[in-house]
Amino acid sequence: VDPAALGRVRTAVICAPTPPAADRSLDLGQVAEAARALAARLRPHTTVILESPAYPGTTEEFLRPILESGSGLRAGRDFHLAYSPGRLDPGNRSHGYAGTPKVIGGLTPACTESAATFYGRLTDKVVRARGPREAETVHLLETNYRHVNMALVNEMAVLCHDLGIDLWDVIRCAETKPFGFQAFRPGPGVGGHGVPLDVPNPSRGARPLRMVELAQQVNDRMPQYVIQRSATLLNEHGKSVRGARVLLLGVTYKPDLADQQGAPAQEVATRLMELGAAVSYHDPYVPNWSVLGRPVPRADSLYEAAADADLTILLQHHRTYDLQGLAVKAQLLLDTRGATPAGAAHRL
Repeated sequence: VDPAALGRVRTAVICAPTPPAADRSLDLGQVAEAARALAARLRPHTTVILESPAYPGTTEEFLRPILESGSGLRAGRDFHLAYSPGRLDPGNRSHGYAGTPKVIGGLTPACTESAATFYGRLTDKVVRARGPREAETVHLLETNYRHVNMALVNEMAVLCHDLGIDLWDVIRCAETKPFGFQAFRPGPGVGGHGVPLDVPNPSRGARPLRMVELAQQVNDRMPQYVIQRSATLLNEHGKSVRGARVLLLGVTYKPDLADQQGAPAQEVATRLMELGAAVSYHDPYVPNWSVLGRPVPRADSLYEAAADADLTILLQHHRTYDLQGLAVKAQLLLDTRGATPAGAAHRL
């Protein structure tokens, strides 16, 4: 962004990434950088909106002081300040930006209305929260809802396998209930940009979200569970992981997208390599892929590679994959997405 342009805008939306730090807390460093650059050129009557993933209190306690000290202006009096959680779902064809309601919480009612006017031009519906903290907590709830429910179904996957129960049939039947149930499906891990969020400062009287921490532990174990299932399958067919040729299908975090943010394929491949497996991959959206700093061989012919591999693991179900045909060609196929027809492969 041209710094000079910041002095001419009427509305500034901060969407800087807040990646998880080593302790899993959100790193707000890039938000601070963006805020300082904006503050140096902030004019009266400008509307500033934070969209970055953030903890409750970030807008008022972190962003506001940076903007005020750098500009000499006061939020809520000289400029408008609000928070609006990002709700983009890349690749979702049913719910685009305009059709997804936008939640807004302003520092004052006037701040909320200014932000609502801006988003009202872009989205079909604006939802007004009581304030920035409520809007920030909307993000906290929505993100953790996904992770907690995925943890539950991931644990169910392990349980059902141990009991010899077809979990995918269980989910198929359960989702016919028209109330009180939303179907989530297990997988090799949870990727994406929305990391689970806990309350960062229990000393202020907020209790940590124990369920979120437990859900993270469950989801973090899934790549290792995939390795465990892979080793068992190979052993049952007279082979070991060491020296086995393993083909990974789909290394992105969502189907039909190139984004690899947090995709479990990295950890699965790393663990396989550490155990001595010869790993290759196929993904129509990823022409080059590296693990442990080394390039991983890419399969050009999917069917030939599957026929040659001792084990093929479906980690992401791209629409281009003909799984029925693949199940016929592959020596062993472990489907971690439940995408193959029943009986055609070993499913998670």
